[in-house]
Amino acid sequence: MGRELWHFIDGERVAGTSGRAGDVFNPATGEVSKSVPLANTDEVKKVITAAAVALPAWSTTPPAKRAQVMFNFRSLILKHLDELAELVSSEHGKTLEDAKGSISRGLEVVEFVCGVPQLLKGHYSESVAGDVDSYALRQPVGVCAGITPFNFPAMVPMWMFPVAIACGNTFILKPSEKDPSCALRLAELLSEAGLPDGCFNVINGDKEAVDALLSDPTVAAVSFVGSTAIGRYIYETGCRNGKRVQALCGAKNHMVIMPDADMDQAVDAVMGAAYGSAGERCMAVSVAVTVGEETGDEFIKRVGPRVQNLKIGPYTDPLAEMGPVITRESKERIERYIEEGVTSGAELIVDGRGLQLQGYEDGFFVGGTLFDGVTSGMSIYCDEIFGPVLSTVRAASYADAKQLVLDHEYGNGAAIFTRDGDTARDFTQSVNIGMVGVNVPIPVPVAYHSFGGWKASLFGDHSIHGMEGVRFYTRLKTVTARWPSGIKEGAVFNFHSGSDTGH
Repeated sequence: MGRELWHFIDGERVAGTSGRAGDVFNPATGEVSKSVPLANTDEVKKVITAAAVALPAWSTTPPAKRAQVMFNFRSLILKHLDELAELVSSEHGKTLEDAKGSISRGLEVVEFVCGVPQLLKGHYSESVAGDVDSYALRQPVGVCAGITPFNFPAMVPMWMFPVAIACGNTFILKPSEKDPSCALRLAELLSEAGLPDGCFNVINGDKEAVDALLSDPTVAAVSFVGSTAIGRYIYETGCRNGKRVQALCGAKNHMVIMPDADMDQAVDAVMGAAYGSAGERCMAVSVAVTVGEETGDEFIKRVGPRVQNLKIGPYTDPLAEMGPVITRESKERIERYIEEGVTSGAELIVDGRGLQLQGYEDGFFVGGTLFDGVTSGMSIYCDEIFGPVLSTVRAASYADAKQLVLDHEYGNGAAIFTRDGDTARDFTQSVNIGMVGVNVPIPVPVAYHSFGGWKASLFGDHSIHGMEGVRFYTRLKTVTARWPSGIKEGAVFNFHSGSDTGH
């Protein structure tokens, strides 16, 4: 791809006409790598029109034919996996292996909707009354929009648009303007897979584009993943304009470590869960809750050196375990939180500030950071930092640890590490969290289950992908029908002979 990016509308690359553009950075070097057009309201209306024009034919296309497009799309993603991962890593900064893994998780959703004829099957009840039958079916909602974050520029969009499109809707994706190239390439691959023009469109933009999507009456449904503040705005604005909205928002995910836990397993798990993707994921473990002083001491003793020795580098370094964060502003915000943690009295075991790599001095790198002695009133505990910062909270008992999870405003994910089945069962049954792991640090469901939190982590009635996704992107219609038989006693069904037959 060249330096100047574009929109993808009605099957074609379309140059921006608003006169506004944003910079796309290489986070490892701090340099501007591309320019992305930022759409105005007129450009958004153009893309909505394209999606609306394509809707009647696509919504009546047999589900088996829609599934065939998804089969083709799956093959193309596998063929171009290295190319897609390069686009993700060069604009986000995550390692290539991390990028490939995230694309593979999105691919699982494509594979799930290859079975859409089965997913859309209705149900039928015969003779609910005299000569009356009743049946239910699911139909597409119409033109749908997705507003997605920078941290997973392939996976999160693929949690949305394959389900929507396979269910017979048309879709408009507004990706993050910080790393839009992968979304544009996916649009081209979908066209190559046989998707008709206008069924999937990509419009780049900022708040002006988002507001245009939220206010236009043609858009029937909006999916969002991002921060809680923006998610609440999108949910309230979209609902006020008569749309169905699912908004998956912020998180502060706890990992409770019981005294009987396999500590080697727990430490290995927390390293990947807290520092993978530089902590820039809504399911990252950002709070380790150790139960009992001995458990806390042993955890810090083991995890501290691991954090100190994290291999940090650009995505081009095959040995790198963690890359930079997305922007200079993100780096500065994370470092402010680290300073607030120190000021509030937490013990800074490993300080990730001030990290500079030779040859990458202007990159947006933050080293792995570890706190001990964190309490529930500190900002590093309360807020979603979205960076490689792990806060350790020491709890005197299991009941105290569970209460921390219950009381936090976010309810996306939580995990417990223990060998005790009673404790694990109580935790999974009683915490007010949408996704729970037992000896699994990041309990992201597979594609045929659904992803979504509770409390301030989700606005709307439906989680994403799986059958919840199918329900979100379809409307239930129930038909009650009476067909008088018309069969009368004495009716004649045989051919007549003679002049009245024309023979």
